[in-house]
Amino acid sequence: MNWALFSIVFAMASTVSMGLCLIAALVFGFNGTAHILIAVAVGILIAIPAGLFFTKKISRITGKEEGYGF
Repeated sequence: MNWALFSIVFAMASTVSMGLCLIAALVFGFNGTAHILIAVAVGILIAIPAGLFFTKKISRITGKEEGYGF
C-alpha cells in the first residue's frame, strides 16, 4: 500500500468527516464537551475505511501500488 498517499487522503478525509460529525452534533443540540469529543472520534473512525478505499482507488488509477520514489 502507498502509505504516503494514504496519509494525505486520511488527513483530508478525517478533516471532512470530523467537521460533518461536529456540525451534525451541534445542529441536534449536543454541545457539551463529551459530545464534541465523541463526534470527533466518530469522524476519525469513519475516515479510516474511507482513506483506505480512496487510496486503493487512486493507486489503481495511477498504476503506482508502492510508495517508493516519486
